[in-house]
Amino acid sequence: MRKQHRLSGKVTVTGRVKRNADGFGFLIPDKIDFPDVYLPRFTMKGVMTDDRVTASCSKERDGRYSGEIIEVVTRAAGQVVGKFKRDEIYGGGVIADDSRSWGQNLRIEPHVTKNAKDGQLVAVKILTFPESEEGFTGEVIEVMGAYGDPLLDTKQVLYEHHVPIEFTKGALDITARLPELVDEKDFLGRKDLRDKKFVTIDGATARDFDDAVYAEREPHGGFRVWVAIADVSHYVAEGNALDLCAYERGTSVYFPDMVVPMLPEKLSNGLCSLNPHLPRLALVAEMVLNIQGEVTDSSFYEAVFMSHHRLIYGEVEDMINGIENPKYNDVLPNLNLMADIARILMKKRFAEGSLDLEIPEAQLMIDASGVPIDVVRGDRLFAHRLIEELMLLANVCVARFISKSGKPSLYRIHEAPFSDSLKNLEIMAHNWGLKIRFNTEENRKGATQKSLMKMLEFVRGKPEENILSILILRSMKQAQYSADNTIGHFGLAFDDYTHFTSPIRRYPDLIVHRVLKKVILNQRHAEKGHEPREADAESDMATKGVHLSACEQRANKSERELMAIKRCRFMARHIGETLDGMITGIAKFGIFVQLRAYDIDGLVRIDTLTGDRFEFDEEKQKLIGRKTGTIISLGDLVKVKVLRADPEARQIDFEWTDQKNANAHDGKTNRFDTEERGTPQADRGRVRQARVPQHSGKSKAGPVHSKKNRKKRRRR
Repeated sequence: MRKQHRLSGKVTVTGRVKRNADGFGFLIPDKIDFPDVYLPRFTMKGVMTDDRVTASCSKERDGRYSGEIIEVVTRAAGQVVGKFKRDEIYGGGVIADDSRSWGQNLRIEPHVTKNAKDGQLVAVKILTFPESEEGFTGEVIEVMGAYGDPLLDTKQVLYEHHVPIEFTKGALDITARLPELVDEKDFLGRKDLRDKKFVTIDGATARDFDDAVYAEREPHGGFRVWVAIADVSHYVAEGNALDLCAYERGTSVYFPDMVVPMLPEKLSNGLCSLNPHLPRLALVAEMVLNIQGEVTDSSFYEAVFMSHHRLIYGEVEDMINGIENPKYNDVLPNLNLMADIARILMKKRFAEGSLDLEIPEAQLMIDASGVPIDVVRGDRLFAHRLIEELMLLANVCVARFISKSGKPSLYRIHEAPFSDSLKNLEIMAHNWGLKIRFNTEENRKGATQKSLMKMLEFVRGKPEENILSILILRSMKQAQYSADNTIGHFGLAFDDYTHFTSPIRRYPDLIVHRVLKKVILNQRHAEKGHEPREADAESDMATKGVHLSACEQRANKSERELMAIKRCRFMARHIGETLDGMITGIAKFGIFVQLRAYDIDGLVRIDTLTGDRFEFDEEKQKLIGRKTGTIISLGDLVKVKVLRADPEARQIDFEWTDQKNANAHDGKTNRFDTEERGTPQADRGRVRQARVPQHSGKSKAGPVHSKKNRKKRRRR
């Protein structure tokens, strides 16, 4: 084991690693007063989730921390569980890293398989870890067979929410008649963009690629941006059996262990997916921007193009941060240019009132048995923002273009919240000394959004940032699909907005593609003096908007329901453990606490609070003790013990273990006294992941990376 040391200008930190599916990781320090540390891909080789490591960390310009792993102190897992796959060549077997928590697959030699068969679930003792010369190896200690109940969770939720699972025979027959590859005769009449270095940027586990991007500098200043979107409408004819199936589903539904696609796999993962190095049909938005990010010109057309690389977020993040990746040298200048454009667009959007809610998105990692072994909570990387800004740009430009044409279409609208919904936020702002009044009825030039952003900026980098983002989100109305384009999008502060960029997984985007094509064709017809094509009636479009909004809500509810079940199964493994959390909700029956390590909420029932009788102040959203005057407020940091996790009831109960440290009667809290801690939300950099070891057995491990090795890897 390498001796711990401090590098010049850096600080040495010890804690647990949380590995992300994209290859980078996050270090949660042992010391709670130190912010979480982003770990780039190059330093994660050989490191598994929940390993305890020491890292050399430095503060970035934006105040966040990044680090390089010096050594693995202890291994979190001595055993793993997974699906055995026989190696037909060498006779042994492999346990695939489906959860992306190991960094590589586990190999099993023939003499230690216990005669396991393909597809069986096995328990495996780890013999050597990923950084060793032998690689990641193990031996089967038990052939477990198939698990039962957890595997039924997803199917149960699908049936409960009436999500269509099987495609009709008619839809499958149409799909079967489609070609495996793009037919060159379909290139006729399309603009050929195959010489431009388009790339796709998605997560490591993504399989359907809707969008690709490319940009150039304009000779006299400004930029030209191309956003190419899969031309699904070329293959899915309006009104046929395949189209009706897609419309019934409305959207793909994403679960931790499976996807219920809107379109059959031949289309979603094959013919329509923008897989690299293959010609694909696309609908393209080409936009010219000045240096302030304002659109000065735009055009839309059918094209044939090719994605030159399939990039993942972690790779892009590293490259735009200056970490070399020779595989992608041909597109690196373009990535840096698109990063610059994204920064300009972000600055412009936020100045105009668009909300910037940094709410970690939870993901569950499920092993082959259906049991959750991992809860991932992550902030967006700048790589996420890069692609999102270009998608927002394309969506806005398409919405403006169609709106000006006067043709009925679907728009993505988001109404301003009711004034009553913002009342709690006004109270919270007043408690912080901020004089903010929300008047959504007279929301001129994004005044309400700017007031909300003022609050967010006030708590940026403090523990309250996360809770405030959650409360703002809760105060919002739900976005919908509508034929009415007079409302705009409140959260984004856009007057015109639609969904254009994901037709493989969202039916509204497919509708927008069809409308856009009709508008383009009508322009051509008008130029030639021909009659325009007939458009759908606005009443028909309004009906579709209602249906597709309901489909989206059904999908969201299904996903949340399964997450609730799996979270309970996950927390059942932590009964009796005491964990750090923050109060995110208060009601007359108790307080809701979100755990720091995992994106999981549980309830502390009011009848379990000791030392006083608490009353709920609804107006101020506080619990106040009758005798002591103790005040329990949103954002308070607490320690809770896991009492109960019931998957059937989908409820998790906590006990508040450090209630004696609750705030005194003067109402002052210590929530803002943690500034020296750093930025536990913002400073955690890009992604926090929370994973749990499969077994308590721990192994010692030696050094994993030196500065010399790091440079060597960069040159590959």
